[in-house]
Amino acid sequence: MSEIRVNGADVITAHQDLHSEQGALRGEHPGRSRNPVIKVADLAWLEFQKPDLDRAEVFARDFGFQIAARTDTELWLRGTFGGSPCMVIREGRTSRFIGPAFRAAERADLDRLARATGSSVRDSDVPGGGKVVDLLDPSGFPVRVVHYGEQLPALPEQRPLLLNFGTDHRRTNTTQRPPREPSRIQRLGHVVLETRVFGQALDWYLDTLGMIVSDFLFLDGQRDRGPTMAFIRCDLGGVPADHHTLAMHLGPGTGYVHSAYQVTDLDSIAAGGEYLKERGYKRSWGIGRHIQGSQLFDYWRDPDHFMLEHFADGDLFSCDVEPGWAPMSTSGLAQWGPPATRDFLGASPSPQRVRDVIEALRGDNEMDPARLFGLLKAANS
Repeated sequence: MSEIRVNGADVITAHQDLHSEQGALRGEHPGRSRNPVIKVADLAWLEFQKPDLDRAEVFARDFGFQIAARTDTELWLRGTFGGSPCMVIREGRTSRFIGPAFRAAERADLDRLARATGSSVRDSDVPGGGKVVDLLDPSGFPVRVVHYGEQLPALPEQRPLLLNFGTDHRRTNTTQRPPREPSRIQRLGHVVLETRVFGQALDWYLDTLGMIVSDFLFLDGQRDRGPTMAFIRCDLGGVPADHHTLAMHLGPGTGYVHSAYQVTDLDSIAAGGEYLKERGYKRSWGIGRHIQGSQLFDYWRDPDHFMLEHFADGDLFSCDVEPGWAPMSTSGLAQWGPPATRDFLGASPSPQRVRDVIEALRGDNEMDPARLFGLLKAANS
């Protein structure tokens, strides 16, 4: 485990203090695969289907995306950083999340992945071209691994504000007036998914895509049954990577929870939030600072009820940081900020949620009454 020695005595790790308990117990999940097929380099984009692309584009611009490409049936969204688009929205009869696309580090990784999974390498439909392998994870999500050709150029940034700290005066004889405008998205950060087959899905992403766990969460009194949530990052060796590129948790449903997009700083989050509020969008939860990942956050609902997050200042871990372990609880979601809302927690009962619970308890999966009651307890703790 990555560690720092203080005065040659106490050991402080990346998971010290309130952020997480210190590491796994004997025999618990190691949080990484010994011999993964490949190691993906990043999350490339997310794919959605929506019936109204014009409405989707209006929200996208208000949230802070730029338009990479637009046709009668597809809308490609991007941030200011160069590389790949952040999101593709395809026209369809209903609103739904399709799945994630991950970026392969090398073109040869696609051939290796195709051989190991019995898949094939085909041409990608991303603007700029490239190659892709289509997979299906244990939860049933279509997962693409891509190596794209022509990369999008960088766009002008939303510059961070120059701040004064104590006696460190960097700004004099000028005022601080951040404009009321959309937060300018820089890049896609992570996606969070709910699954009834958490253990199978976790091992699939570690074994197939070479991802590694930053933090595990477990239910109170059920640690011996294994974790129920994982924050998973890309393994870039000694190069620090986002604390999580993918997060998954056990639940009665199978689906998208939220996705997160990096912006410049806290003022960008706050001013962009005021801009969204003035235009009638619904804030789900925020502003605050998370515990696992440490991000400054602000969550919003788009017109199709998908949850999207503005974030800044997240943790970066290299490959030598081992997983932390902590109990799953609502109070453990943030260091500061307003209490987590029922909307964010998905705690408001709905006919679909009731059907999910009944189907999960009757099905062949990892949900059972003890798990269900543990999740309800965590949501209220």
